[in-house]
Amino acid sequence: MRDSADSVGDRNFSLRADLVARQPWLTFLLPFIVYMALGSFEPAAPKPPLVLPDGSTKPAINQNWFGLEYRQYPVVYTIKIVLTIAAIAFVWPGYRQFPFRISSLAILVGVVGVVLWIVICQMHIERQLLTPLGLDKFLELGDRPAFNPLEELADTPIWAYTFLGIRFVGLALVVPLIEEFFLRGFIMRWAVREEWWEVPFGQLTPLAAVVGTAVPMLMHPGELLAALVWFSLVTWLMFRTKNIWDCVAAHAVTNLLLGIYVVTRHQWQLW
Repeated sequence: MRDSADSVGDRNFSLRADLVARQPWLTFLLPFIVYMALGSFEPAAPKPPLVLPDGSTKPAINQNWFGLEYRQYPVVYTIKIVLTIAAIAFVWPGYRQFPFRISSLAILVGVVGVVLWIVICQMHIERQLLTPLGLDKFLELGDRPAFNPLEELADTPIWAYTFLGIRFVGLALVVPLIEEFFLRGFIMRWAVREEWWEVPFGQLTPLAAVVGTAVPMLMHPGELLAALVWFSLVTWLMFRTKNIWDCVAAHAVTNLLLGIYVVTRHQWQLW
């Protein structure tokens, strides 16, 4: 006889499966919305003192609209990841509609992708092109928190390394999953046809290709060229394999290797 807890779990899963089947947008949008909404609470890196017209300086305001300061970033980020994972768990029956398989090509794209991302970001081409046009403020919208837990949390080493682990979970597991399902599972299929849930995954039109690159470029304003190249590469992978899990895997490999690069080379401005 099966345990009653198993029966309750099966019923809950069936109810959630029925819900996401009737509301297909939940699978692709809910975790992403939770992640982005909670991300708006994250405090940014401290700003340098303001230089006044008379040459004097005054301290910049180093807290966000919610009164949160940079030192509170780890707590805010951890809450964001926990609640996003909860949203992922809620819509998990929707993910299971896509057979899970990962090709070696996806891993290769992820490795090539991280090299391209790092090289392009280090060239600072966007700043060279847009600053003379007075668009440097747009680039600043993409500034990363650049939080180094090994330095900022040095007084509490256990928490420092715990948060570093949480940061890697968010970077290499959560973000690839929710971004690829949002971008390629919803946005790009919606660009093909209004009844997007009927569009086979991997079907590509010129508009979908443009949207699949333009949207992530707007999401990465400080890394426009890197986003253009990287997301175009993964769009090619999507078209080639018709497998959403390949896109997730390539994204995960790139992000994991990028995180390792950030920590080992102290390039915290990249995350």
